[in-house]
Amino acid sequence: MKRLAFSLIAGAVTLALTACNGDDGAQGQKGAQGEQGPTGQNGVDGTDGANGQDGANGQDGANGQDGKDGKNGSAGLVRIATVPNGAEVTGLYLTDKGDLFFNVQHPADSNTVAANGKTFNKGTVGVLTGVDFNNLPNNIVSSPVPATEQEQQTVITAIGQYQVLGQTGDVFSDLGAKGVTGGLGVHYGINTKQEIIKNDNPDFNGFIATSDNEGYLFTNWESYPGGMSRLKMSKDTKGTWSVTEAMMVNFDGVQGTAANCFGSVSPWGTPLTSEEWIVNSKVDTTTDASWNDPSDTRTDGIEALVAPDFPNPYRYGYIAEVQNPTSTSPDVVKHFTIGRYEHENSVVMPDRRTVYSSQDDTGGVLFKFVADQPEDLSSGTLYGAKLKQDAGLSDPAVTGFDIEWVELASGSNANIETWVAQYDNITTADYVEGKTSYISMADVQAWADGKATYPTEAEGGSPVTAGKPMDDRVAFLESRQAARLKGATAEWRKLEGISINHDRVLEAVTGQDLIAGEVVNKAYMYIGIADLDNTMIDDQGDIQLSARVKDCGGVYRAAIDNNYNLTRIEPVVMGATYRSSLTGAERCDVNQLSQPDNVIVMRDGRIIIGEDGFQENNTLWLYDPKSK
Repeated sequence: MKRLAFSLIAGAVTLALTACNGDDGAQGQKGAQGEQGPTGQNGVDGTDGANGQDGANGQDGANGQDGKDGKNGSAGLVRIATVPNGAEVTGLYLTDKGDLFFNVQHPADSNTVAANGKTFNKGTVGVLTGVDFNNLPNNIVSSPVPATEQEQQTVITAIGQYQVLGQTGDVFSDLGAKGVTGGLGVHYGINTKQEIIKNDNPDFNGFIATSDNEGYLFTNWESYPGGMSRLKMSKDTKGTWSVTEAMMVNFDGVQGTAANCFGSVSPWGTPLTSEEWIVNSKVDTTTDASWNDPSDTRTDGIEALVAPDFPNPYRYGYIAEVQNPTSTSPDVVKHFTIGRYEHENSVVMPDRRTVYSSQDDTGGVLFKFVADQPEDLSSGTLYGAKLKQDAGLSDPAVTGFDIEWVELASGSNANIETWVAQYDNITTADYVEGKTSYISMADVQAWADGKATYPTEAEGGSPVTAGKPMDDRVAFLESRQAARLKGATAEWRKLEGISINHDRVLEAVTGQDLIAGEVVNKAYMYIGIADLDNTMIDDQGDIQLSARVKDCGGVYRAAIDNNYNLTRIEPVVMGATYRSSLTGAERCDVNQLSQPDNVIVMRDGRIIIGEDGFQENNTLWLYDPKSK
């Protein structure tokens, strides 16, 4: 996630023109003077002229509109918090009660300054206390850009206090048997049961409430192998949280997870965790996969998941749903139906069927999945977005895109897993130089061309499917390449967190009165883009933006129609002009966005943005789209 800061200063200039008094009337002539006679009387004074009109007052400079009525609001971006040296802002999650969770991901291990007894030199999960973000004032003043060592190595906030809930390795020994064996963020091999890694990368947070002041906080730990913690917590009358139970979720039933990144909570109350790194889709589409090459099995440690066996890469790269999340042992289901790619996160619309997913990669795709039945993601149809850029425009701050949806295929978890299983027994012994043991680009092309059978090995086909009748495995196991060859736009660069406010969208679509004090008749899905770079600025394909903003990134929004369909994408707030002549943090203005990652939508329409950037201290921003 990257960070950029944007501040808009509204000034008021008043011009007052002072009224002028009218001139006196002309003096009357004196009467003629007689010879020694009395002096003639003075002429009568003329009446006063009418007063001149007051000059018009100059107009006040426009104030930034607030999230509700546009009055007395802070303008543009407000710096809600900064995180310590080396850290990203991750895990943004806002509860129905207004609690804002966020994490300090991989801070510098050289940080030594303590705040409230905690040193930020390892991954940290936390929450802002003492403030209700569902009733946030409109006149918050930004927290300062950190200047001192104390500020640079701790969390500084503009409102509320940051409470640390847990850090990497915490076992919660005071909870006894209800603590975490090994500690938060500790991952074990499925077969070996040996500790593989202590992970400093807490990412997604999702809170499942069990009462007004109690519930379970799920946190992704982004690494190979992946992981997710669950903290049972309660909140006192002062807004301070206490952890009463802690565990790491067991993913053995799905043969582990890979790099659990961002995520969301479904409308029916289940966490959706995203697998990211394993897919490694390439813009160079002439290269077939060679995961089992014995001279190069670098999969960032994923082989440790099932060591001593070689893993099946097609078992990773999906959305996994944590079902029965408050039970003693939650169930985990991987939804192959939503496609295999570098998932940043998925968002389920209020119809409980339509799911949008972002691909965090160079040359990525925006995907849509429509389930056959509400609250059941195990079967449905997968689509890719085809974009049409606004004619005559290229600057990221003003250029939008119309959307069409390209249907890829329909399937179910059950039938897709039968395809996945066909690659389970592939090892390094099966590797042949110059060939692939996995789905080849020739296979993908044959599927896209509507061929009746897969190509033979001599024609570049995979040995698993060579010459066999065609099926739709390509759409679900190599989703990015399948979408690209079917005509979807595969040109996003670091398509990051996507988010909606469920109630705002539901009110806009159905007309139900859900948002107090506001009539919502139009709603959006918000999209964070860390880099507007590479395939977005290469003057090719559907996205041909200028390179002005480049690695400073920005936030888009996508309009949602009455069928929960995304119809158009347009910019909301962009970073400053990227200064390639400078180095480090100076390349992007510290007071504007710098590589945004996660974004969440508040009930009043304002958005909260977390940076994943190269600023010295990444920022958590509050932005009101109505200020634009």
